[in-house]
Amino acid sequence: MLQTNFHPDTETDAGYGQIFAVLLRRKWWFLSVFCLALVLAAVYTQKTKPTYKSTLQLLVEPNYQGKKETEVNSGKQYADANVEVDPITQLSLMRRSDLLQKAVNKLRAQYPDISVSDLKKSIVLTQVTSDDSKAATKIFQADYTTNDPVKTQAVLKAMQQVYLDDNRKQQEIRLTKGLDFINKQIPTLQESVAQAESNLERFRKTQNLIQPESQANTLIQTLGNIEQEQRLIRTQYNDAQARFISLQQQLNRSPKKALVASRLSQSTRYQSLLNEVQKTELALAQARVKFTDQSSKVRDLLDQRQSQLALLKQEVGRTLGQDPAAEKATTDNPLVEGQLGQVDINLASQLAEAQTNMSAAIARDRVLSQKEQQIRSQLKLFPALLAEYGRLEPAVLLKRETLQQLMKAKQQLSLEIARGGFDWQIVEEPQLGGKTGPNLQQNLLLGAVAGLMLGAVAAFLRESADDAVHTTAELERQVALPLLGTTAKLSPDRTKASEAVIKLPFGKPKVLAPWTVQVLNWPSSWEAMDLIYKNIELLSSVSTLKSLMITAALPSESKSNLALGLAISAVRLHKRVLLIDADLRHPSLHKHLNLPNEEGLSSLLSSDSTIPNQLGIQSSGSAFIDILTSGPIPTDPANLLSSPRMGQLMAAFEQNYDLVILDAPPVLGLVDAILTASYCAGVVLVADVGRVTRTEITQATSMLSKLNLIGVVANGGEGGTHYIPDVREQRALKQSAEV
Repeated sequence: MLQTNFHPDTETDAGYGQIFAVLLRRKWWFLSVFCLALVLAAVYTQKTKPTYKSTLQLLVEPNYQGKKETEVNSGKQYADANVEVDPITQLSLMRRSDLLQKAVNKLRAQYPDISVSDLKKSIVLTQVTSDDSKAATKIFQADYTTNDPVKTQAVLKAMQQVYLDDNRKQQEIRLTKGLDFINKQIPTLQESVAQAESNLERFRKTQNLIQPESQANTLIQTLGNIEQEQRLIRTQYNDAQARFISLQQQLNRSPKKALVASRLSQSTRYQSLLNEVQKTELALAQARVKFTDQSSKVRDLLDQRQSQLALLKQEVGRTLGQDPAAEKATTDNPLVEGQLGQVDINLASQLAEAQTNMSAAIARDRVLSQKEQQIRSQLKLFPALLAEYGRLEPAVLLKRETLQQLMKAKQQLSLEIARGGFDWQIVEEPQLGGKTGPNLQQNLLLGAVAGLMLGAVAAFLRESADDAVHTTAELERQVALPLLGTTAKLSPDRTKASEAVIKLPFGKPKVLAPWTVQVLNWPSSWEAMDLIYKNIELLSSVSTLKSLMITAALPSESKSNLALGLAISAVRLHKRVLLIDADLRHPSLHKHLNLPNEEGLSSLLSSDSTIPNQLGIQSSGSAFIDILTSGPIPTDPANLLSSPRMGQLMAAFEQNYDLVILDAPPVLGLVDAILTASYCAGVVLVADVGRVTRTEITQATSMLSKLNLIGVVANGGEGGTHYIPDVREQRALKQSAEV
């Protein structure tokens, strides 16, 4: 099965190597166009009139800006950093036709032929950028180029005056319009401010408020203080209540009784009377033991006790004062109430103090609650008041601020009008025009660049028009056949062999038979030929390749050299080889080897003589090639090649030799190669790289496609090896030695 190197989807884009290869192949086209471009650039430079250019630079600021008060006296002009000059708009304004017409009118006396259209074409307006940051500046540049250096300066001088005058005029118009507008707005705004202030004053008087927001904050802060104080008082009340309950449990008395007992226990007279009563009761108890209640002694003691109790009650009343509740608390048993110890007296004092604290906390909490309710009722009114105040106060402030700004703007505009406005500055005055062209070096450089590009275009156009196959890679992409190998071209004028390779015969065969030559040695540089031969054997569809035809699409493609080289390579591999020159129209093998051609293949085909029996004989220790030349050129080569005699000869040759190689005619234009290929087991097509075209190689492979076409050999491709010796000089030397 044949292998193929044809890949339709292979990348066809040209790489750098292919580009350089095309330029190298078409170097004369490339160099011719390049030189022509340089000549044209030089001629253009010589015939072009010199040109001159002058430059004007203006610092352009918006003409509605004012000047700083601190810079008025020094002459420095005010530039607001927040106001930017729109370069596109400014450049469009500076190109206005009316401005150019004014400049033309100024120049008409000196240059009658000048026009607005001429200025539009010749004046170039640009915005200057900073060299360091490449940021746009407020400097605009006007360049004027013409053939007269004086005219360049005069035109830009006129444009300078026109720009400055127009800026002053436009500025005056803007300032005047702005001042008129402000004067119309000020009275209306003053009335509006007065109305807003009146509404705010009426609101403050009606609601008795100066700053509602601050007053509301004060009330909120006061309410917070009250709530905090309430929490503190309730905590104190809870503490006093807990202490009160604990003391009451310890004394087992009510607060009133504890207070009464404490007072009586601390009264000296009460304690004296109480001691007397206790003594009387002790005496009465002793007397009742001895006497009855009817006895005078018992009665006296009872009366004494009754008087003492009356005195005791009087002392209780005196000690407690006019407190009915305290007095009522002692009526039941006044003798018991005044019998407290020092500890109980202290507890009674603490109980009274706790009750007092509780009463004070309750009273303070009641007062704070009333004040809290009062403040909360006041705060409910503030949202509406704050909303109304928030509407009135900002309106007053905004209208006042607007009025102040208008008054300030009026003052600034009045000052600007009085001072003459804000003028543009001249950064660079126009000078006599400097020469700008023609520049021979620059034009030659441009011509060289254009020549390089146009030369490359011309080279590629010529390459695209050329259908020839120039590289082995192109040949691989073109044919759907294996590439068997590449060979280097052998110059036909070479007359001296570098090495002695073939020993030529010295005598003519006695019968019609092939010449026998001896292969002496095989240089290592010919190993590429061995690779081609082995590729042919491997790719052949025939198990044993007995016959091989070498042909080409066109004549003179070194197919004879290839045939002889393959024969030498086969001999190296111990094959018995017969090389036949089957090109009966233009034979060349006998010329390469300097052999006689009086008899040959045509003689065998046209005669009925028997084929010699001594074919394929090898001498011991040497390698031999039998060579059958073409013989005399017949009148009808196709008739001879298609005859049965040709088949008989090929059969006899294949029986006597291991390999029969035929040097066949070219494929295109002749039928000889097709006829010869029908008798061969394999066909090899030789393509002369750089000479054969894609169309020719396609036609040749198409014609041989139905035969056993093994592959293609690139003759003259990259990496080829010289493997065909030039033996004509050897043959001449041998013959002279023989003579």
